Amino acid sequence: MLHISTGPAHSWEVDLRAADSVTLNGQPFLWDVAPLGEGRYHVVYQGKSYSAELVSADYATKAFILKINGQRVELQARDRFDQLLDRLGLSGAASAKVNELKAPMPGLIIDIRVQPGQAVQKGDPLLVLEAMKMENILKAPADGTIASVKVAQRANVTKGQVLVQFA
Repeated sequence: MLHISTGPAHSWEVDLRAADSVTLNGQPFLWDVAPLGEGRYHVVYQGKSYSAELVSADYATKAFILKINGQRVELQARDRFDQLLDRLGLSGAASAKVNELKAPMPGLIIDIRVQPGQAVQKGDPLLVLEAMKMENILKAPADGTIASVKVAQRANVTKGQVLVQFA
């Protein structure tokens, strides 16, 4: 079960547990999705046609940017573990002790937006990783100072490879 929101005013409960069915707020969500390639999809829902594109995905923070029929939509996904940490008051505790940023997937570093010695705040963009022809902005998991950048622009990286170390 995921909680997806576009902000405080709009949120949904999505259950993806069954491979052949999806529920939205407890109701069956019947749609037809056809991949068009490179993070683009054609979606038919309730007789209406939609063009959907995944613009960027930040898997570390579970933040996604989509374009639906040309309109930009920012989504934040939270699973049951994120919600439990929030209820326990521990949502920031896990990210506060991060000493390094690792690649969430293999890909190509196409932009480096920080330098050693630079102070960053949680959520600041650090690097842009291209994977499967999609740009993924890797953001600072916590406030801190960049100790070193362990990769160069245009470098191929593997999943789990250390990209940035924090002081």
